[in-house]
Amino acid sequence: MTGDSPTLSTPDRGCWCLAPPDPDWASYTLGVFICLSCSGIHRNIPHVSKVKSVRLDSWEDVQVEFLASRGNAVARATFESQVPPFYYRPSASDCQLLREQWIRAKYERQEFTHPERQEPYSAGYREGFLWKRGRDNGQFLSRKFVLTEREGALKYFNRSDAKEPKAVMKIEHLNATFQPAKIGHPHGLQVTYLKDNSTRNIFVYHEDGKEMVDWFNALRAARFHYLQVAFPGASDADLVPKLSRNYLQEGYMEKTGPKQTEGFRKRWFTMDDRRLMYFKDPLDAFARGEVFIGSRESGYTVLDGLPPSTQGHHWPHGITIVTPERRFLLACETESEQRAWMEALRKVVDRPMLPQEYAVEAHFKHKP
Repeated sequence: MTGDSPTLSTPDRGCWCLAPPDPDWASYTLGVFICLSCSGIHRNIPHVSKVKSVRLDSWEDVQVEFLASRGNAVARATFESQVPPFYYRPSASDCQLLREQWIRAKYERQEFTHPERQEPYSAGYREGFLWKRGRDNGQFLSRKFVLTEREGALKYFNRSDAKEPKAVMKIEHLNATFQPAKIGHPHGLQVTYLKDNSTRNIFVYHEDGKEMVDWFNALRAARFHYLQVAFPGASDADLVPKLSRNYLQEGYMEKTGPKQTEGFRKRWFTMDDRRLMYFKDPLDAFARGEVFIGSRESGYTVLDGLPPSTQGHHWPHGITIVTPERRFLLACETESEQRAWMEALRKVVDRPMLPQEYAVEAHFKHKP
């Protein structure tokens, strides 16, 4: 700011898009303070939002007065007045696509002030074509997808005129999470479901970012309505965290077999709640194996390092997972990766098990 312009300050200066503290930017057409990350997205919708730096740019008195009269609380009451409970509200750590579409949905399309514009993800039925990675050849091919709340399922078809779906994914056991880096596309979505109580992955994307985020929120809406029926006494606040989940930790580690006599092999590991899965390749459809991680009270422990007699590992930073049945020996390449895995595993072990998780544990114990 220059000259004798009024001071830019409001009692609610947090970025109301993604909520980091003390943002340095503001939209002088919307009357909100925003962070650096959001400012770049706002610049892409100049017909709706025009931004300036709070500290570096010159401000006219009328612009400062408009910001003072509006502010983030007033804007939130306007532009977020009718956000469906199932709609995913991204954080600053989420991928660019989620953050951009959240901002566009609020300002550009005003979906949360005009509920009829929420039809693409709130109707309970959706069909369209997505690019899906082939399970065996790794090529992305166009496939027809149908989501139907009435049947409680997401289906896909190998041919648009096919009568029978190639796969039926029950909403009850479905999860979706954006994985642009892993999939190699900025709109890449990983969908997982249980097939014979084992995790099956499919990887999809759409060139249109809005289309992909609409699919994601349609899946969350279907999950929300399923859980409302399954748990009629639960509040929205209880159900929303269960609609979709990001993985607790992912990355490469080395592992050895149950006899701990063979050499260690590099595998891609994914920590999905209490399921620790390992894959030969990050984009494999099925895990090579899954380990159930229970609670400390049930005999599960995570130890720093490997037993002194351990041989065959190339990476120096070991982790030992103790379960009631056996020990799993893992090795990380770097100390920071080891610390991250230890933290993720111990968070799960320190959490008491829910009644339904004992049934999952029993299934793992009886696996051949």
